[in-house]
Amino acid sequence: MGQAGNDSSAVRIFPPFIYAGLFALGYSVHRFVPAHLWPDGPPPAARAAAWALLVVWLGLSASAVFLFRRAGTTPNPSRPTTAIVVHGPFRFTRNPMYVSLVALYLSLTLFVNSVWPLVLLPVVIALVQRQVIAREEAYLEAKFGDEYRAYKARVRRWL
Repeated sequence: MGQAGNDSSAVRIFPPFIYAGLFALGYSVHRFVPAHLWPDGPPPAARAAAWALLVVWLGLSASAVFLFRRAGTTPNPSRPTTAIVVHGPFRFTRNPMYVSLVALYLSLTLFVNSVWPLVLLPVVIALVQRQVIAREEAYLEAKFGDEYRAYKARVRRWL
């Protein structure tokens, strides 16, 4: 299971902090070295996409949390998982909350009209993959065995 025999995935960094931290870094770089996606500000289509991505973030994250709670388990990776959730958005991605955070990250990037957060997005995804998802998957395989492996075989990690 988790480190020192704890019943958790041993995730050390709360996942939203990875997204927020690297977004803040990108935006900070933008303050000193401005690099706009659009020189005259986001066009209407980009603003509409930003709002749509906010809706995706809200819908995915709210439904995932609701389904975790309904299953009697927690979305917090530092706490014990008591069930595998396979309904709702979990039918299409094993990580709808992390996908939703990508949507939020992209939405904010469009709103602030900066290249720098976008440049850092692959770093965000790599960190989440290595520091969070890999630990969660190892924990869930150890805890739920074949049930989790079967779920993993039929549902993609991201999309």
